[in-house]
Amino acid sequence: MNKNAFLRLLLLALISSPVNLAAQTVMQTGGHKMPNAWIDKDTHHKVIRLTQREGNSASFYFHNNPFISGKGNEGDRMVFYGNDAYKADGMGQNLFTVNLNTLEIKQLTSGTTYKRGEIVGQRSHNIYYQVGDSVFSTNADSQQTELVFVFPSDLKGGITTLNADETLVGGVSSSEAEKAIVKAYPEKKDFFNRIYEARLPRTLFAINLKTKQLTRLFTDNAWLNHVQFSPADPKVMMFCHEGPWQKVDRIWTINTDTRKVTLIHKRSMKDEIAGHEWFGQDGKTIWYDLQLPRGKDFYVGGTNLGTGREVKYRLTRDQWSVHYTTSPDQKLFAGDGGDTVSVANAKNGKWIYLFTPEGNHFKAERLVNMKFHKYKLEPNIHFSPDMKWIIFRANFEGFESVYAVEIAKSKADK
Repeated sequence: MNKNAFLRLLLLALISSPVNLAAQTVMQTGGHKMPNAWIDKDTHHKVIRLTQREGNSASFYFHNNPFISGKGNEGDRMVFYGNDAYKADGMGQNLFTVNLNTLEIKQLTSGTTYKRGEIVGQRSHNIYYQVGDSVFSTNADSQQTELVFVFPSDLKGGITTLNADETLVGGVSSSEAEKAIVKAYPEKKDFFNRIYEARLPRTLFAINLKTKQLTRLFTDNAWLNHVQFSPADPKVMMFCHEGPWQKVDRIWTINTDTRKVTLIHKRSMKDEIAGHEWFGQDGKTIWYDLQLPRGKDFYVGGTNLGTGREVKYRLTRDQWSVHYTTSPDQKLFAGDGGDTVSVANAKNGKWIYLFTPEGNHFKAERLVNMKFHKYKLEPNIHFSPDMKWIIFRANFEGFESVYAVEIAKSKADK
């Protein structure tokens, strides 16, 4: 590469980098088309649009790690879903990556088939997803796609997770009777209690990526859901008993070798809830939304898998969030807020929050005003790998896109 070409690339990187992207405009977030970068007038934190493309874009669910680590100065990448220009047909159509330094977007898959599954191999850079009854992988570097597995006729499952050494993908299968309930009652408010009360069987499974063998791990007449492998221990799988949270002891693990099933948090009072669980990045702690009881006192709770010791951090009603997450070093937390009809019934809860533990409670800082965001689309926050940004999805511009807010407050004039 000659000197001039190198300088042009360097200039492009400096202009495009989220850290350097100009954001001099202090303005209200949402309610109209936004520039690619701005400073939220209510919080004075810089916000940028990561997915600068036509069409809707969606980041991964809050407990699914979407990042691929970069080498040297090449930049970390984030995997996301996108569809064609402003089609209102939902997410899951095709997979893309965005470079978090340069904001360069690359399309990994093509076609009109609906793809589901949010699974990134941190070592292999393989992205696993499902089309119908077939599991595929597409490599984020080579863009080579392979057929991984086809479900047998007697077990139609869905993959959701990859274990720590990338030897197993896991998920859950449901019965035809359950699928009939969803077909008859497609809205969550209509099928949710019906599925819970039906007590239909679900089966946890794992697929060996080398041998292509499917193993049925555990079956129960309960709504098994939210299947996640530990990010550290390849034998530990977490799952939940779905349903009205105040009626279920929700959070469980299973050892894929011994098949031992363990309850992680036992409810201690009437109408207590614990849910929207996720692993800390070191795999030692499972964290969750904890309410004692439902809708009254709000906490983020955590259970140490080695000792069973539990901790909890209190927050206010307005600070309650649909989802929480932890930073890679687990020193910080974040939340995506909630609207007035969410479980907390918060009067002023539509914010992206940064939480810092102080004793038995959180010190909260508002990062983005989400008053124009419709919370039917869950923001699903993630810390960036360098822990300088919180990434979320939103529809406050009238379409769905993925954004990042800088944790450090802007130095622009207030």
